Amino acid sequence: MSFANKVILITGASSGIGAHAAVHLSKKGANIALVGRNIERLNKISDQIKNANAPTPLVIRADIVTDAERIINETVNHFGKLDVLINNAAILSRNTVAHIELAEYDRIMRTNVRSVIELTKLAVPHIEKTKGNILNVSSIAGFRVRPNSLAYSISKAAVNQLTKSAALDLAQKGVRVNAICPALIRTPIFETGENMSSQDAEEFFESCKKLYPVGRIGECSDTSAAIEFLIGDSASFITGSLFLVDGGGLLLHKL
Repeated sequence: MSFANKVILITGASSGIGAHAAVHLSKKGANIALVGRNIERLNKISDQIKNANAPTPLVIRADIVTDAERIINETVNHFGKLDVLINNAAILSRNTVAHIELAEYDRIMRTNVRSVIELTKLAVPHIEKTKGNILNVSSIAGFRVRPNSLAYSISKAAVNQLTKSAALDLAQKGVRVNAICPALIRTPIFETGENMSSQDAEEFFESCKKLYPVGRIGECSDTSAAIEFLIGDSASFITGSLFLVDGGGLLLHKL
């Protein structure tokens, strides 16, 4: 599928799902706005894209909680339009209702939910002009409960509802809104968010393979394939979808 001349803004593009999607879609011809807080990692992803002879991306060092307006404005000013917004950035922490600090809950909700609403609101006038679409990166955590995951699970359930509500609100404007809901994906978030060593993370990934009917955990290539489909013209009749990328994991009660 070609995305030639399409402008795609990706938050959380410095690593993991966002970074892989940025490189993948740029190779399909997309002009990518890379958004993240770590400029060194953003520049590495930018170099990967340029070394692949793909369109030169726009690098935006920003915090989605405080810089939403600047992110949208810089993207549109640079490329002249916006076709697709991919709300990928999120943070993870472990907590229970008995022990959560409300400041931590607020931090999770500002990043994982409020910023998505604000970026979407600001992007809609531009995406309406291009008849583009919005893709949210949610999680199976929005469907199921795990111990020690109160705030994150609430935030992803909210993103799921936001996706459906926005899809209904924007359908008559010609704007589609969908979400992917991945299960465990091999990304650095477990090292950064869970404070695991690289070895501990690999052992964790290996131990989780048995939890999935397909016999493996997810890879960023799996999420990028789902993103490519949902933002592309082949999915023009799909909106409000919560698209599972979970290897059948939700089919098992033990997951």
